[in-house]
Amino acid sequence: MNSKLYSVAQIRAVEEAAMRELETGTLMRRAGRAAADLALSLVGEARAQPVLVLAGPGNNGGDALEVAANLGEAGLDVVVLYFAPTGGQPSPETAQALARARASGANFADVAPNTRDWSLVVDGLFGIGLARNLVGRYLELVTALDAMRCPVLALDVPSGLDADTGMPVGEGSVAVRATHTITFIGDKPGLHTAHGRDHAGVVHVDDLGIEAKLFPPALAQLAAPALFAASLAPRRQGSHKGMFGDVAIVGGARGMQGAAVLAGRGALYAGAGRVFVVTVDPGPGFDQLQPELMFRASNAFKFESQTLVLGPGMGDSVESMRALGHGIDGTAPLVIDADGLNLLAASTDLQARLARRQGETIVTPHPLEAARLLGIGAAEVQADRMKAARDLARRFNAVAVLKGSGTVIAAQEGCMALNPTGNPGLATGGTGDVLAGVCGALLAQGWPAWEAAVGAVWLHGAAADRLVEEGVGPIGMTAGELPAAIRKVLNGLVSAR
Repeated sequence: MNSKLYSVAQIRAVEEAAMRELETGTLMRRAGRAAADLALSLVGEARAQPVLVLAGPGNNGGDALEVAANLGEAGLDVVVLYFAPTGGQPSPETAQALARARASGANFADVAPNTRDWSLVVDGLFGIGLARNLVGRYLELVTALDAMRCPVLALDVPSGLDADTGMPVGEGSVAVRATHTITFIGDKPGLHTAHGRDHAGVVHVDDLGIEAKLFPPALAQLAAPALFAASLAPRRQGSHKGMFGDVAIVGGARGMQGAAVLAGRGALYAGAGRVFVVTVDPGPGFDQLQPELMFRASNAFKFESQTLVLGPGMGDSVESMRALGHGIDGTAPLVIDADGLNLLAASTDLQARLARRQGETIVTPHPLEAARLLGIGAAEVQADRMKAARDLARRFNAVAVLKGSGTVIAAQEGCMALNPTGNPGLATGGTGDVLAGVCGALLAQGWPAWEAAVGAVWLHGAAADRLVEEGVGPIGMTAGELPAAIRKVLNGLVSAR
């Protein structure tokens, strides 16, 4: 699978370059053919039921008309709702597609027949060029699609969704919820982050036969094991625990010590040689379920060569601030999560010290924590998650992991990845603590910060997906179930090499 992600501006530049070398309408015909082939596979044995094609006034509507023509020629019963441009003519290629659709035997209607017995709905209302809210009849149609019990195939991008950000276009707007999206020329980040995953469904990419030389460097890529494969290695028989690093989880204020324990288990199951749970308040002494974890008090702990995970259940005490400052001023690999991020947001001095730090650093905020760090609102973070992650990485000289659906990982030098694994089962307390522990374990084993962040996020999501496949969740999945599943996924990757 091609993992490269391109912005709308990049896609438009590629399209314009390709069109200069091709006959008018070539790309539209190719898009219509590719989408029709996918549509036929989605219809399957329901070919006797009609297909509803929604064709908007622009070139996305032209793609839909090409789909309608191909399906009509294949003998399917096709109903087309075509919205002609207001006060103008369609583009030459759309006009060609309209003529083909009318000649194919497709039925054109002013309103959709009062039936829900569609085998498929093809959404070609609006593509990547939409710049305003869906209103009027378009809004009514998109809202009505939610009640339909058939597959919905979106062309290029679900109508109403911003292909760059994954948010509905316009404040308070809506977007089509597709079961499948076939996106053209190149994949778009908005299909994989924020609300994009809920709206796009299964994403299929077709480059329409455009030559690779016309594509610029990608804006980002989808996270995959290939991005951290160089750090995956089987363990030799002569291995000992000192080869896999020590991790110190620093947190565990009174009433929140479970967070530090969960992070410790995440680190242990992801392969760290030794794991310390270093609590800022008196701790439980040991973990009955995981006695391998070693408990220490932070005011007596010697922060030396351990990889540090600062923040799970840390609270905001003077001792917590001292421990955070100690970790930032050191050179050991460092993960800052949860309360560590909130303390960082409250101190411009600590922020400046972190920005000057020389050691490997990963920060793992959720959107509200990211907003505090950037001095903006959480809604602004979510409105452009990739920009927020990039700003965090540059401001704090760290690899930033902006958590959420389609977690964004950004490095200081600008490279970015969007994570495709995971499911709603992760929306429960403690899962972020486990992720922080896994990040720490991979750093302790010598993984560079970029690979450790991408690998930890991908493994964390893949473990949640595996649990769902095994009948655990997503409803009721707990953070404590993740570490063992992460271990299985990690070992599976290593053994496959």
